Amino acid sequence: MTNIFIKQLFIHPIKGLTPQVQESVYLKVGHGIPGDRAFALMYKKNLPDMDIEVPWMKKVNFAMQNDWHSLAALDCFYNPTSEKLTIKRKGIELLVADMGTITGRHEVSTFFTGYLRASLELVGSYNKTRYQDREAGHISLVSQATIDNLSEIAGHIIDVRRFRPNIVVDGIPAWNEFDWVGKQIKIGNALVEVTARINRCLNIEVNPETGERDIALLRILKNNFQHTQTGVIATIITEAYIKKQDIIEL
Repeated sequence: MTNIFIKQLFIHPIKGLTPQVQESVYLKVGHGIPGDRAFALMYKKNLPDMDIEVPWMKKVNFAMQNDWHSLAALDCFYNPTSEKLTIKRKGIELLVADMGTITGRHEVSTFFTGYLRASLELVGSYNKTRYQDREAGHISLVSQATIDNLSEIAGHIIDVRRFRPNIVVDGIPAWNEFDWVGKQIKIGNALVEVTARINRCLNIEVNPETGERDIALLRILKNNFQHTQTGVIATIITEAYIKKQDIIEL
């Protein structure tokens, strides 16, 4: 029997910005992965009267790629040790800011306010806050075979980063992750419960390299499968570190 295992791991330190490849992550009960969607660019008009650690709020309060596809054209990297965010476009460095300081956070807010021409404020704190689309803390998974199947149908190689997963699963047939909904699975030493399929938005049509909407994936999904879903979400039951190549057991 073919092993089911973790092919890739990602976190997205700032909601809506560049995914970052990880060798290992920690799965935390009630949270998901600390450091994933830890920060967000909040519309100032929605900013509550409190400190930077704004609690979870609905995604309409934040700038995201489905509304601002040009965000994907930026190459953003956050270093949690130095707390520095580096922003590049086409290899050219646009900003290096220390997000551990008030000045640095203001620089980030000012940069994105100018880039999108929308009044924005950086909110959040690494390892503390989270701004996932759903209030219940979770992780997201998608199988590589599902992405390969979509690539074949679309006639283009589909970059898995369009779907912004935490875990890319290998060793199962295309769309088989849907069968996990309602079941518990073991990922390395962590136990999780798969709770739902993921309904997709325009974000999956955005090329993560160019920031352009170039493949009508929502229409492809609807025409071929009568839905616009890919991947699943799961909540954490037993905390543990997991790493690439860890076995997944049903």
